[in-house]
Amino acid sequence: MINPTRRLALGLALTLPVALGGCGINTIPTKEEKAKAAWADVQNNYQRRADLVPNLVATVKGYAAQEKSVLVEVTEARASATQVKVDASTLTDPAAFQQYAQAQDKLSGVLGRLMMITENYPDLKSNTNFLALQSQLEGTENRIAVSRRDYNEAVRDYNTSLRTFPTTLWAHTFYSGSKPMQPFTASAAAQSAPTVNFDTTPAGAAPGSAPPEPAKK
Repeated sequence: MINPTRRLALGLALTLPVALGGCGINTIPTKEEKAKAAWADVQNNYQRRADLVPNLVATVKGYAAQEKSVLVEVTEARASATQVKVDASTLTDPAAFQQYAQAQDKLSGVLGRLMMITENYPDLKSNTNFLALQSQLEGTENRIAVSRRDYNEAVRDYNTSLRTFPTTLWAHTFYSGSKPMQPFTASAAAQSAPTVNFDTTPAGAAPGSAPPEPAKK
């Protein structure tokens, strides 16, 4: 026969996990992992875009070599965006997160300029390879927008759990090391359309014309 003390201990062992689960002790780590998973989707989509850039630049260069300054900007912006190293700690570090977001926003801006410039080159706009890359890029930009939105929602939910009752009790005890995560915010550049300067077009050359032939020796 089980003595009363052991019976009480057994009862506590069986009911405590259920009681703790019901009072939200698992809420914070669950929402934290959801936010991290959403962040992984954001990174995957940014990488997908970065992988498209080299072929896009090479294709445009073949038809619009005179737009060298913009092509260089795109290449440099891609390099900058891919060189910013991020890990789980980035999500709770405002400075590191801002650096990453700014690098990606810069690439978004110069890609916008590049796509506007291509409107001036009819032959390029009808190139099969370019059309395929353009379609992939547009699809990726949509994926980025959706993944950023989902990430922000997951972060909002997680951050709220750190501040509201009853989960705030666990945030100050069991999960005292848990910190609020950083959401994406719209950059100042995103509030206005990209500007394009066609002054790089050689004098006398009509928009959409092929680059001038190199001088023969």
